[in-house]
This record gives sequence, C-alpha cells and structure tokens, in this order.
Amino acid sequence: MTSTRPPIARLSGGDLLEIRSDVGPAPKNVGALLVLDDVDVPTVAATLSSRLAAIPRLRDRLVTPPWGLGRPYWLADPTFDVAAHLTHVRCPAPADHDALLDVAATVLTRPLPRDRPLWRAVLVSGLPGGAVGVVLVMHHVLADGLGGLALLATLGEHEVPAPPPSVPARVPTRRALLTDNVARVVRATAALPAAWARVRRGRAELGARGHAPAASRCSLNAPTGARRRLVTVDADLGEVRAAARRHGGTVNDLLLVAVTAAMDTTLRARGEGVASLTVSVPVSARRPASAADRTRAGELGNQVGVMPVRVPLGGHLPERLARVAEITRARRNDDRGASASLVGPVFRLLVATGMFRWFIDHQRLVNTFLTNVRGPSDAITVAGAHVREIVPLVSTPGNTAVTFAALSSAGRLVVTVIADPDVLADPASLAAGVAEALRDLIRH
Repeated sequence: MTSTRPPIARLSGGDLLEIRSDVGPAPKNVGALLVLDDVDVPTVAATLSSRLAAIPRLRDRLVTPPWGLGRPYWLADPTFDVAAHLTHVRCPAPADHDALLDVAATVLTRPLPRDRPLWRAVLVSGLPGGAVGVVLVMHHVLADGLGGLALLATLGEHEVPAPPPSVPARVPTRRALLTDNVARVVRATAALPAAWARVRRGRAELGARGHAPAASRCSLNAPTGARRRLVTVDADLGEVRAAARRHGGTVNDLLLVAVTAAMDTTLRARGEGVASLTVSVPVSARRPASAADRTRAGELGNQVGVMPVRVPLGGHLPERLARVAEITRARRNDDRGASASLVGPVFRLLVATGMFRWFIDHQRLVNTFLTNVRGPSDAITVAGAHVREIVPLVSTPGNTAVTFAALSSAGRLVVTVIADPDVLADPASLAAGVAEALRDLIRH
C-alpha cells in the first residue's frame, strides 16, 4: 500500500546556511516597504490577513530534529494566528518619508521569534494624504530576492485566495526522519559527479582560480552593531537602462559603478583613497516567476550564489561602466548561482566550528553588497489602493557598514542605502552621491 504521508520539507543547503549564519547582532532579515495611496488601515489589514494566511510557508514554523536525524524542516504551526504577525503603529512626527524609513529600519532589525512562523507585517498610518505604509519582513531562511517577490506578487492579485484548511500538523516520527535523512544522503552521494561539475562552473562565477583577491582596506569595513538607518534614491528605470546599454552593460553594471563612486566620495572625505572597491553581487539560480507560479509562493527558499566584482575607481564614470560590463560578461555562465556549491560548504564549516561570526567581522573579501531584483513591470494595487513605492530591505551582518538593495518596479528604480549609523553617521550624504552618479551616467 502506498503511503500518503507528505514528504518532510527539509531546508536546502542555502536555507540551512541562512539560519545557522544568523549570529547577530543584526538579524538576517529581508523584506520590503510598500507605500499605499489613500486607504484605511482596517481594509489593508483584512486584505493582508487573507493573502498572507493563504501562503503555506508563512503558516509553517521551523523544527530542529535531534542529532543524527537530518536538517531542520518546516512543519505547519498548529497555533498559527495571522493576527499575531500583524501590528499597527502610527508614524512618529514629523510623519515624512524619512520617519517612515526609520520605522521600517526598526522592524527590519528586530529579531523574529524562532518558535513561530518567521515573518511579521507592520502597518504604518499617520502619513500625509492618508497613505499607509506596509513593512513586510521575513527571515532570510524563508526566501531569497526572487522568492520574496513571488510572495509580494500575491498581495496584488485580484482574487483573494482561500487560506488552506486548518488541519493538525503531522509530526514526523524518529523513524521517518531517519529514513528521510538516509535517503537524502544517498541522493547527495549519487549526485556528486554533477556537483563536482557545478563546482568548476562556480569557480568562473567567483572569478579567476575560484577566489577573489583581498578587497581594499577602508573604514567602511568595520564590525557592525544591531542598528540600521535607511535612505532611498529613486531614478527613472528607462533612463537607467538606456544609459547602461549605451556602454554595453546592464542595469546591475551601472549600479555597481554608481554605488562605488558614492563610496569613493565618502572615503575621500574621510581622507582615504583606494584604487578599487569590491562588491558582492548575489546571483539567483531562479528564473523570475510567471503569473501562475506566483500563486505558489510557498515554494520559496534560497537559490543564490555570489559574484564578487572588483570595480575600478579611476577614470570617468562611463569609462568605469564599460570596464565593469566587460568584467561581468566574462564571469557569467548558463549555470546561474553555481558559486553556491563552493561558498556554501565553506561557510557551513565556519558555522559548525563557531568561526563564522569572527570571519564576517574580519573578512577582507568584499567592501559592500549590492542586491538588485527586478520587480513587477506594471503598477500593482493592494486592498484597492495604488502602490506608489516599493522599498527593498536587507540587513547585512559582519563588517560591511553599508550595503545597497535595488528594486525596479513599474518604470522606477529604487535603491536603498542601508547603513550602520555608528560607523557611517550620515548615510544621506552617501545616498546623495549615488543619486549624483546615476544622473551623471544617465547624462552620458
């Protein structure tokens, strides 16, 4: 007789790294701030409750089995209550965009309880014109950038999906966990030849000889604390894309030049001069979800590699863009995210030996991180209200005091500067430098 027991939803290697490398002091949370036009809070709360409760993974909690029984796994939370994850606050005065970003930074950097589903949503009222902010934050173990976008896309669907039926969670027995773990090890062993081939492709994504040279030393690489400040830069996506194409590059190439130019200006104001800055760029193995796939946003998780890019700081910005475009073209391959096969095992070893926190506080491989995600091309509505802005949110631990997250949506490009204010007291000046570099590149 065939068993009808559902498969055990184990964490992938990428997911496991995200949860075990969360060693603080800032939690490994990601998310987005949505700003909705004139709408009332109860309407938004009702819509979010229906839509978010319908996503299976957002109803699951993470369970760690006893030693020897395999990786942690997801299990439906029998006490799940969507209301416990939704809160409402008023924006403090002055209720402007900066104050809203401060609220988002507070939500982003507050740890999520591990004994329930790892997400929260905060509605922010009291904004000018009756606007409402929605800060949606989840632990990085739940989703990478594209997985998170699949989740956000469900918020704008016209039909409200029905929440799954409330059924008791079937806790796997020790025997079931052991059997599943043995089967996983057997499958992993059989896949070793293919995994080795992927390692070789991952070396190309990482750079020459599979590793990047040491990044330039600078004062923006210092151990960070638990606080973050957010500043945003907004640009016309069409103009940015056209500027990148004129120089044979992509939007991501142009962003690499813009953020490093701004960092260079900040460092020079501190009396520091460097010849280059190295930026870590996540490379997703996912393909953007289709409209049908978005409704299956329970299929989240992490499928990401990394590509460190050393950006030269000499010459005019258009010249830098042409050089960066050459560098990134040479590093791309059809197996996107293949570098995870190299980076993942090394990081997991550091976690297992208790060395990860020391490593990220003292690493000299990268100066900053840049995450760039392509969002919906058309405007979306939530609870019948137009979404006027989507601000990407990330929290990077370790000694990278400033990081950047970009999201393109409905013809606009929003770049969020995320900084530790104890290392960089004035992130607004750095954001102004990013805006100036974008304008320069668009003009040329």
